Amino acid sequence: MQITDKTAVSIHYTLTNQNGEQLDSSRGEEPLVYLHGSGNIIAGLEAALGGKLAGDTFSVTIPADQAYGEVDAEMVQVVSKKMFDGMDIEIGMQFHADVSHGPGIITIVEINGDDVTIDGNHPLAGEELTFEVEVIDVRPASDDEMAHGHVHGAGCHH
Repeated sequence: MQITDKTAVSIHYTLTNQNGEQLDSSRGEEPLVYLHGSGNIIAGLEAALGGKLAGDTFSVTIPADQAYGEVDAEMVQVVSKKMFDGMDIEIGMQFHADVSHGPGIITIVEINGDDVTIDGNHPLAGEELTFEVEVIDVRPASDDEMAHGHVHGAGCHH
């Protein structure tokens, strides 16, 4: 069966950045399971998977605008250290917060006295990403999966 919208897809992948450094992999773990056509994975990877079959292997490089987006300078702000309510903060710390496009991760990128520079861009924003992919399984999604917008079963945390 080909990967099309409304199919439940299982893949193994290895993700590397422009320097060839491995950022993530499902190898040795459960495969990534997603509902094709529902925006469960980055747009560029979903597009590259369209039409593939179980057993297919391929490599694809996804430009930043089809991955986690370009870096948005407006997502970088200087805030008062007081906003952290006396916490012992340091550069690189991350927090979940509501950002302009919904829930996201805020990263502390600089501390200068009482000024703290935070970045609401996704940590991989602006990055061209390469995926080595193996399609493990493709099946029709159930009506229940379609209604919930994600795959049920192994790998599901519903």
